[in-house]
Amino acid sequence: MTDLISLGDVLAARDVIAGRVHRTPILGSTMLGERAGLRLLFKPELLQRTGSFKVRGVLNALHHLSAEERQRGVVSLSAGNHAQALAWGAGQYGIPAVVVMPIGAPRSKVEATRGYGGEVVLTEEDLLETCLTIQRERDLTLVHPFDDPRIIAGQGTVGLEIVEDVPDVDAVVVSVGGGGLISGIATAVKGLRPEAKVFGVEPEGSAVMRKSLDRGEPIVLEDRATIADGLNAPFAGRHTLAHIQARVDDLVLVSDAEIVDALLLILARAKLLAEPAAAAALAGLLAGDLHVPAGAIVVCILSGGNVDLERLKEIL
Repeated sequence: MTDLISLGDVLAARDVIAGRVHRTPILGSTMLGERAGLRLLFKPELLQRTGSFKVRGVLNALHHLSAEERQRGVVSLSAGNHAQALAWGAGQYGIPAVVVMPIGAPRSKVEATRGYGGEVVLTEEDLLETCLTIQRERDLTLVHPFDDPRIIAGQGTVGLEIVEDVPDVDAVVVSVGGGGLISGIATAVKGLRPEAKVFGVEPEGSAVMRKSLDRGEPIVLEDRATIADGLNAPFAGRHTLAHIQARVDDLVLVSDAEIVDALLLILARAKLLAEPAAAAALAGLLAGDLHVPAGAIVVCILSGGNVDLERLKEIL
């Protein structure tokens, strides 16, 4: 049985990253809330350092490395947001960082990772296998993008801030890729406000977590296609699946068309430029498949804003 992190782990992570990350605000959206029949609030992690929530978990994980591990360096795999966060975070600690990214990763995310000082290895091969090969060859430490208790605890600090700023929150809606963010948020929210619901939203074309939940074990999903590259995880993690099974109330699927519609609504009504992965959360809420009572206070996480402008032109 996989051990779950505790509220205490999230509180400890907050102490570790204090002063190094932004405390992102809570923003209201009256029009979108009325459309959904509830009081809608956004938690815009797209305003976070490196443009996403990922730095929270990265800083917590790097903090716990030994001096020897820091000297040797770290390696990971990512479609973009974890890559940028790891490169930036490693730079704060003076740690060499290598990130394996898919050959089709958004150019803007590749360039940003390099700009933060990370070494990028682009590959058409299996990301995890390539990453593990580099880890062995260079004797590096793996900083997993989501399936690590230290990463999950760091991401959970988003949930702490939500309950502190919205103590009567009824539900939190989170986009799901590898599941680190929702695992941490659910731990914090359920620990502080047990009656609140936590819902996940995943793309139909990359539903690795939904299928893992249905099967009852982590799976690898070979065929994946979604506009939300940040949610295109190739496999579910052992730790994240266990947390979602135990602490998340439901996980629903949305189409790419629904994600695009939500992205445009966020841009037009909230005046925020979210990436497709972030817009998925609102898409799930507007689709009406979540069991949220009328008039409920709902916080929707906007997980990142690292939009590739070339791809945005294609969307528009």
